[in-house]
Amino acid sequence: MSQSTNLDKDLSSFQKIFLFFLSIFLVISLFFFKNGFRANSTLDQLEKNSLLPEQALSNGTPTVFEFYADWCEACKAMAPDMNELKSINLNKVDIVLLNVDNPRWIDLIDRYDVNGIPQLVFFDRNGKSKGSSLGVRKYNELNDIFIALINNYELPSFTNILDSNTLKSNINYNELSSNNIIQSASPKDHN
Repeated sequence: MSQSTNLDKDLSSFQKIFLFFLSIFLVISLFFFKNGFRANSTLDQLEKNSLLPEQALSNGTPTVFEFYADWCEACKAMAPDMNELKSINLNKVDIVLLNVDNPRWIDLIDRYDVNGIPQLVFFDRNGKSKGSSLGVRKYNELNDIFIALINNYELPSFTNILDSNTLKSNINYNELSSNNIIQSASPKDHN
């Protein structure tokens, strides 16, 4: 009988160890499924392929600054459209992603008065600001904006749009104005 009791104890210890490792595996799996593998995310791909802001503004190509955060669901939702448009307009428009959680970009966050994300700031091929957009933009809206930037047209009008004649900035490249601010109904809404 004592032999049977020891077998039960050994089996019980084995089960405890098995359950311990199984639970660790499940926690790690849930973490990666919930957050995804960041290295493969669209936002990370865009950010890693971004030029430095100064380089993008001085290379003779229209530029879009996108202020974003990794935790921003609206930014994640807009990322596939931005990535597709970047591919379609390769070498025609530079997209520069600037993470608002990175202290490296505090000066640009202040300069462009970033108070909600995603915020896009648009520049012509000479680095002159043409306006900005606060909130999520759909593919067709982004495409119209890219076409306008490439062809040096006025930015298209969308809901609550203001153009670049009234934005203010201390930027060396140009003075901003706010007649080309494309704004969603609730800029701080990250849905």
